[in-house]
Parts: sequence; structure tokens; C-alpha cells
Amino acid sequence: MSVPATTVTPPLADELDIVIPTIRNLDFLEQWRSFFQPYHLIIVQDGDPTKTIRVPEGFDYELYNRNDINRILGPKASCISFKDSACRCFGFLVSNKKYIFTIDDDCFVAKDPSGQEINALAQHIHNLLTPATPFFFNTLYDPYREGADFVRGYPFSLREGVTTAISHGLWLNIPDYDAPTQLVKPLERNTRYVDAVMTIPKGTLFPMCGMNLGFHRELIGPAMYFGLMGDGQPIGRYDDMWAGWCAKVICDHLGLGVKTGLPYIWHSKASNPFVNLKKEYKGIYWQEEIIPFFQSVVLSKECTTPQKCYVELSKLVKEKLAPVDPYFEKLAGEMVTWIDAWNELNPSTKGTDVAAVKKTDGAPKKK
Repeated sequence: MSVPATTVTPPLADELDIVIPTIRNLDFLEQWRSFFQPYHLIIVQDGDPTKTIRVPEGFDYELYNRNDINRILGPKASCISFKDSACRCFGFLVSNKKYIFTIDDDCFVAKDPSGQEINALAQHIHNLLTPATPFFFNTLYDPYREGADFVRGYPFSLREGVTTAISHGLWLNIPDYDAPTQLVKPLERNTRYVDAVMTIPKGTLFPMCGMNLGFHRELIGPAMYFGLMGDGQPIGRYDDMWAGWCAKVICDHLGLGVKTGLPYIWHSKASNPFVNLKKEYKGIYWQEEIIPFFQSVVLSKECTTPQKCYVELSKLVKEKLAPVDPYFEKLAGEMVTWIDAWNELNPSTKGTDVAAVKKTDGAPKKK
């Protein structure tokens, strides 16, 4: 007697968009086909909008270029960077899904030490659907992982954890280095596979990399603005870090978690360190002022939504960082423009109270 075939639905297939910024044909998707094909792709074409970008057949996608961005956002399009991977945040803006996974087009499927291909998307989904523990560090890292638990001395009152808003993945092969480090270590490759996921503690910042990143769009999406970078701006390559600093401060305020570690992707192409240095050099100086600023930020108790948090943060950026350079006054203004655009395109989330969303989120708890 034959047994009817059963179709296994991939997790969050109808609740997650994959956002890809690009300037080239997306042949890299062929390697990701078995993992990505069930999901909807949002492709943000950077640079020349008249260039045709080829997408392999069989993928469900929408593709936006600069003309589309200008048409959809009108004057608010000023907040979307040009000739910089920060343009990816336009994809976050137009998505209508609960979760986002974003990846760069020079990232491929990595293999774990046993030789098995890593489904990075599935690991991000697991990270996002299991709680985080930002208020007390567990020395076995992720206690919600199979075969792990909370160690002796971990407060029982904190073992339920909090909703995970951000899942930050890593990379094998080409490390995510700044230009000075690239210049002194041109041949260095990351071959270390650390089989771990951990929650970044409350009050601790981190350098977020946007090439392998998942997040809960409903809870932290409005804070995932990758800044004003690239063409016409005095800085580049700080877009994902800016979003990471802003989002982490807001996650800490709203009681949300951020995880880092697994999954790994294979980063295939090292960018030119001399070009990178030209983009980064002001940021290298500025970050010595920016980091203490974010470390000292305290948001008011009235900030109960990511939008309210981000608008208040923009005011603090203007007040505290504009004296460092006039660029930050411009950036603060575009942070507000970004939130205006978000509210316009996502009216149903305009007044979303994070506490209410967390109560209905349904993340599985440790048994």
C-alpha cells in the first residue's frame, strides 16, 4: 500500500521576507535555492536604475530601483541612501511581513565542520522564535538550545526570557574587518566555526553586520534604519553599525533580546581596503564620540513603541552629536523622515505597543 506524500511547510514561509541589496545579477541565489525558494524576496537595486538585474527563474520576488523608491516615497526618498548597501532598509519599509532576513549578494552557503550545508535562514528563525536572556548571562550560552539549560545559580524568575528581536549571524572566509585591519591583515581568513549562540547582555553595544541578519520587523523594524550613507555623504560602511547601535539601545529600553553567533554564511569577496578607508575614515574618528553617546542614552518611559523610541533618539542625536559634525544634524532629520515614511507605509503598526505584541507573540518557552 502506497503512503501519500506529505509536504513539509518551511517555517514562517508566509511571515518572512528576504531583503537583498544589489548592483549585479543575482546568480548567487542558485546556491541558496533549496533554502530560499519558499520565501518572498524583496530586491533593492542600488546604483543605475536603468541597468537590468537578472534574477534566476523560480523565485517569488519584487525588485525596486531608485526610480521606484522616488515614486513610492516622494520627498521622503531623501532618507534612503544611494550607492551604499544601506539602501536595503527600503525593503524593510515596504515589506508587510512579521520578520525580515537580509543577506548580501556575495554571501554563499557555508558548511559546518561535519561538511553539512548550513541553512542560515532556518537558524535565524530558530533564534527569533526562542527567547533571549539579556538580564543575566548564562555560561552555557543559549539555554533554549537542545541539550542545554540554565546553569546552577541562574535566577528562576528570569528563566522565561524575553522575546528575541534581532538575530545576528556570522561569516566564514572573508572577515568583516574595517579598512585599517584589512590593510595589515590582507590574507587573513576566518576559519573558526564556533558552535554557539548567545544573548548580548543589556547595556552592551555590538558592531552589527548587515550581511547575515534576521529581525522581528514588527517589534524593532522602525529602528532598523541604516542611516544616510554613501553617495553625497561624508561617510560609508557604518550603515549597519548605526542601525545596530540604535536598535540595541531601543531593545534594551523595550525589554527585547539580541542574539549573536550561529548561523554562519560564506563571505566570498573582500572589498578594496583603500576604497573602504576613504569611506570609513571619518567614522573611525567619529565612533569615539558616538559610542559613549549611545552608552549614555536613556529613553523616557513614554517611549513604548519603536517609533516613539526612534524619534526621541533622533532628538538626542541632534543635540549631542551635531556639535561633533553638522552631518549628524542632517542624519537626525532623516531619522525622523524615515519614521514618517514607516508610519505612512505601515499605518497599522504606528501605535503598536511592544508590550502588547510580546504577550501575543507565542515564542516557545523552555520546558
